[in-house]
Amino acid sequence: MNVNLTPTQILAGVGVLLVLFMVWRWSARKARRAADAARASSRVVSLAGRVLFMGAGFTGVQWLVLTHVHNPTLVLVVLGVPDLIAAYVLTRALTVTSMDTTGRRGGGRR
Repeated sequence: MNVNLTPTQILAGVGVLLVLFMVWRWSARKARRAADAARASSRVVSLAGRVLFMGAGFTGVQWLVLTHVHNPTLVLVVLGVPDLIAAYVLTRALTVTSMDTTGRRGGGRR
């Protein structure tokens, strides 16, 4: 069985394959951008949830110790440790150590 194709048919087939490849690349880039945006927004929500959970935990422990224990040293420890943790976290959060960029601008090479 022989297949006889004209040069026009061959060019049309190559053109269709090229268009399909370009659409595939475009959709892959669009999906990657959407995934990066979703990942960035989920980081913020996840961080907020962890902060609220830990804040509630610290508050609960402090409330229990302040209402049921009459040892001044334990009260100072219970009130001081969360302050030290918060100071450490804030210092780390406000100290810039690297630039985390999600998008590229300009003519940088990959």
